[in-house]
Formats: sequence, C-alpha cells, structure tokens
Amino acid sequence: MRKIALTLTAASALALGACQSPAADSVEDQAESRADAIDAQADTMPDGAAKEAMENKADRVEEMGEEKANAMDDNGEVAPSETGVGDTQKK
Repeated sequence: MRKIALTLTAASALALGACQSPAADSVEDQAESRADAIDAQADTMPDGAAKEAMENKADRVEEMGEEKANAMDDNGEVAPSETGVGDTQKK
C-alpha cells in the first residue's frame, strides 16, 4: 500500500512540478531522493518500531522538502504546513 501511495505522490509531484521554478523543483527532487534512500533502508529492516521510525523519517524529509520548495516559489500550491493536515503535522 505504501508503494502505491508513493507512486501516486510522485505522479502528483510531476504534475505540479511544472508550476514551480527550476530551483524549487531541484530542492523538492533532492528531498525526494533522500526520502527514497531512507525508505529503501527501511525496506531492508525487519518489521517493528525501528522500521516504522525510518519510514516516518522518510515521510518527514519528503514533506519538509515540499514545504521548502513551496516557500521558495509558492504558485498557489498549498504546503501541508499551511493546512496543518500533512502526515507528519501535529494536530
């Protein structure tokens, strides 16, 4: 299920990527690459709290990259921090 969500997120990012400047796209792409690397590490771990923590870290890295890119070039896209409903946002 997580792989499907990541695929859909990546497809959405590509669709929205045209709305951002090249610099903002680069920041977001770098964060996604780091998040993918962290997630790949988590995939090699046995199920448990440590694996879950790594997956959560990957989610936070990707979300922070999106927010940083949006702060650089906000063309109407709403970052999770602006809505307070992102996966890693506190409620």
